[in-house]
Amino acid sequence: MSSKTPIVSKQLFFPFIIITSLFALWGIANDLTNPMVSAFKKVMPELSNTQASLVQFAFYFGYFCLALPAALFIRKYSYKSGIILGLSLYAIGALMFYPAAKFEEYTFFLISLYVITSGLAFLETTSNPLILSLGDPKTATQRLNLAQAFNPIGSLMGMIVAQQFVLSALRSDDFTKEAYDALPAVEQAAVRTNDLSIISLPYIGLGILVLAIMAIIIFTKMPKTAQEDKISLSDAFSRLSKNINYILGVVAQAFYVGAQIMCWTYIFQYVDFLNEGLDEASQLTATHFNIAAMISFLIGRWIGTALMRKYAPSKMLMMFGILGSLCCVGAILLPGMVGLISLVAISVFMSIMFPTIYGIALKDMGDEAKIGSAGLVMAIVGGALMPVLQGSILDWGGSGFGDLKILGFIPEVKFSFILPLICLIMVTLYGYISSNKKA
Repeated sequence: MSSKTPIVSKQLFFPFIIITSLFALWGIANDLTNPMVSAFKKVMPELSNTQASLVQFAFYFGYFCLALPAALFIRKYSYKSGIILGLSLYAIGALMFYPAAKFEEYTFFLISLYVITSGLAFLETTSNPLILSLGDPKTATQRLNLAQAFNPIGSLMGMIVAQQFVLSALRSDDFTKEAYDALPAVEQAAVRTNDLSIISLPYIGLGILVLAIMAIIIFTKMPKTAQEDKISLSDAFSRLSKNINYILGVVAQAFYVGAQIMCWTYIFQYVDFLNEGLDEASQLTATHFNIAAMISFLIGRWIGTALMRKYAPSKMLMMFGILGSLCCVGAILLPGMVGLISLVAISVFMSIMFPTIYGIALKDMGDEAKIGSAGLVMAIVGGALMPVLQGSILDWGGSGFGDLKILGFIPEVKFSFILPLICLIMVTLYGYISSNKKA
């Protein structure tokens, strides 16, 4: 790959920045939501681990449902129209947290999250292929990695807001289960009302921010992309169904997103398990390690993007997959803090996976890339399904995280990370297969 070809030309730099800002915007939503599995479990102790994990199911299932309609919408209208509709749904879903908190209905919160993600499905289906088209095809995968590098910046903001304004402020977290159960019903109701209001506030603020950004974009002139020969929908689906590289890419993307969401969601339960039996002064703060994972992810994304100037994206994907899998084994088998550090380190090697799979799968496509993009965004449904499976493993022995020892020595919370391990192995295989095809 030529190092002389610019990733982004000077002429397209400003529109690139505008579109890239959207990557940070959905990063905020993603990682504000990840800790909510733990938060809702504390505020509503009647929920099982599996029920609490429905937060992720509701959030990521919207991608599966709306990605294809989003692709058809932007195919008929324009990228800008897709962005505006996506931001509208995003804002509506976020503002729905206000009535959800008033009614104190868990289902209402889940519906709100689903609407938010319906908007994100439009944004991702629009922004990813648009970034790929803004420059030389030779640097398309690098360009998407660069744009996606701003996603973890938004994610960090979401994590910090979750910790500082939600998790640290929950009154229900101040009680043990026994102490909470001993409270009078009126006081329990007051704690719940307070905590659900706290959970809703960041989303309401986010909805207002999204409306402000949408207003700016409405008055911003979007760049025109190169015109491709427009093919019929039947021809587009026919080409995609025969493209083995694309089909395997969709499968790999589903496994990758599943691994990412599981690692970033259940790090809270992993830390809670390590905290069992420790005095308050010695206890670890899960969000600090989640932030460390995101910083590692961001660093890995920048390093990976730079390395792609020298190494093929498919080979990078394979090597990062192998190293991420080894870290996952460490999270399962290694004790205490060493296992937790291994869990954090997985993020370094997950960093390049989403945009790299995306770029490899859509390589050399014409007009069918718009529909193909929808398939890769629909694959984000892996983030809806896998966490529920992992939550069910946590329920094997009861409501605790170490009630059952697998093989006599692996607590169920640690064993549950066998699911991200399987997912990362599948991503590694896709890197290996796509690398050999180019050889």
